[in-house]
Amino acid sequence: MAPVLADLHLLTVLADTRSYTQAARRLGISKASASARISELERAAGVPLVRRGPRSVALTEAGQQLVEEVQESFTRIEQGFNGVRDLVGAPRGLVRLSAPVAFGRQVVAPLLPPFLLQYPDIRLELDLSDRLVNLPQEGFDLALRHTDAPPQTHVAWPLCATRSRLVASPEYVDRHGEPQHPSALAGHQCLAYLRGGAGQRWDFEPAAPRKRAAERVSVAVGGPFKANNSELLREAALGGLGIALLPDFSCTAALRRGQLVELLPDWKPVGEFGATIYALRPYSPQVPRAVQCLVDWLKERLGGGLGG
Repeated sequence: MAPVLADLHLLTVLADTRSYTQAARRLGISKASASARISELERAAGVPLVRRGPRSVALTEAGQQLVEEVQESFTRIEQGFNGVRDLVGAPRGLVRLSAPVAFGRQVVAPLLPPFLLQYPDIRLELDLSDRLVNLPQEGFDLALRHTDAPPQTHVAWPLCATRSRLVASPEYVDRHGEPQHPSALAGHQCLAYLRGGAGQRWDFEPAAPRKRAAERVSVAVGGPFKANNSELLREAALGGLGIALLPDFSCTAALRRGQLVELLPDWKPVGEFGATIYALRPYSPQVPRAVQCLVDWLKERLGGGLGG
């Protein structure tokens, strides 16, 4: 690829990432090289293409127009090359994967060493984060998320079902009693997942399949501790701080050992965490074989559920 074409491709990646650091990472070059190449492209074009800010970069009107003209061509080139490469030989290439911290540590991480041993030509980068990453902007090929409504702009492969469980330590129940109805949680110490806004509400519906929506209960909860990670909430519950609402993969082992007990078994928590674990990828006509191999591997090993 002629230097100007390579630099045009860099500009399209920069338009996606809005970051020299992320663009350089995706292309396997240094940040300094990326910046220098964009400057050279601007000199060749004769107009500024990028506005550089303290935290991010944005395209000028000329830069945006140029990207709109060439981006589709580069996408087709990349898809065509990947398609030809995937016709022969073993799956290969780099797969960048994003996953929630607790799910990634407890469920995904043990599945990856045997996957990489079976596919030695595939390289994998796993980024654990509980925030919802922007896949194309940040250069990820795949994200694992528990949700009830995957975005329609993405390909969504269901991997397994998951559910939320209301738990506390036996010591907490001995001291404070066991709630008999969701409304009683307003008088308990509740350990909530840290989200935007000061207030927090938990919603429940009867576990039996009967007019659930009409009987839904919403209760305002509060307590001494919030966190944006279910492992931290589990540890707080194990320490007797209060009642936690956790995804099953974060508490099943502690329940089996008797370190936690499940509360309100006749009620089903709804809305806090999604009911299905999905592998998500922005829609594209072709899925690289390395990505598809990873999805198939996870589907096969998680298809039996998460236990509990």
